[in-house]
Amino acid sequence: MEKLQKMISEKSVVIFSKNSCCMSHTIKTLFLDFGVNPTICELDEINRGKEIEQALAQLDCSPTVPVVFIGGQLVSGANQVMSLHLNRSLVPMLKRVGALWL
Repeated sequence: MEKLQKMISEKSVVIFSKNSCCMSHTIKTLFLDFGVNPTICELDEINRGKEIEQALAQLDCSPTVPVVFIGGQLVSGANQVMSLHLNRSLVPMLKRVGALWL
């Protein structure tokens, strides 16, 4: 959990994802299309993925993927990210944390 918190606090955008999840793909594509270079942790490809997924569940992340942190703050899943995007709050948030330079 400590390593997880360290990564979240050090990176401007962190996405916890699974390759098998279509919503994870959608969220990753959205950020990449903006020109953001997020740190992406594919839970179904790493050794401790199940352990990280359990830690995310302890943070009240439900479902556990995709989970997005921006500027060290939990944004949550795909619905919340898309809501921010549609109400034009996502880009300013990304600019504030230095993830987007436009």
